Amino acid sequence: MGSTRREQVVAFLREHGIARSRDIRALGVPPSTLMRMVENGDVVQLARGLYQLPDTDFDAAHSLAEVARLVPKGVICLISALVYHGLTLQMPSRVWLALPQGTWRPQFAYPPVKTVHMARAAISAGVEHHKIEGVLVPIFSPAKTVADCFKFRSLVGVDVAIEGMQLALRKRKAKPQEILDHASELRVAKIVRPYLEACISDD
Repeated sequence: MGSTRREQVVAFLREHGIARSRDIRALGVPPSTLMRMVENGDVVQLARGLYQLPDTDFDAAHSLAEVARLVPKGVICLISALVYHGLTLQMPSRVWLALPQGTWRPQFAYPPVKTVHMARAAISAGVEHHKIEGVLVPIFSPAKTVADCFKFRSLVGVDVAIEGMQLALRKRKAKPQEILDHASELRVAKIVRPYLEACISDD
């Protein structure tokens, strides 16, 4: 029976990439079996309640999948979203995550997270879902991300926001009106418009 349960865990992780403790419990696998698998090196514990197989391939988006598992209500935003969409040369040391206002900041050591709080309307706009390592990860669209970077320019820097806008337009990942629409919703249209017009005229 123990072998069968281990096989169930391995099969689940092969399919989904990352699993929470409750995912494994739902398979009927007791915590003692999971802990033995960790001790034997069959499974790696990434953080409290988060597991994957030791031979899982790592890539730039790996931590995004981990955070999405740990914080289902969050949305990948700002610099992390820019990186995912290929709109910056920045290499953030943590995952940038948007949370609904009134939500507590998640408490875990790994992966490191930088959180920002957004109004309910802002956090529900422009959300895309991308499958990473078997996990469906909510990430703001290129246009929404650019507008957010101007909204939170004091955190990310205006230069990063401008770079994201330039690359989004150049790579045709966002249309000028899409960026402006999101900027209007965030009440930063007056700030965004001059930079947007300059990018368009340069092209």
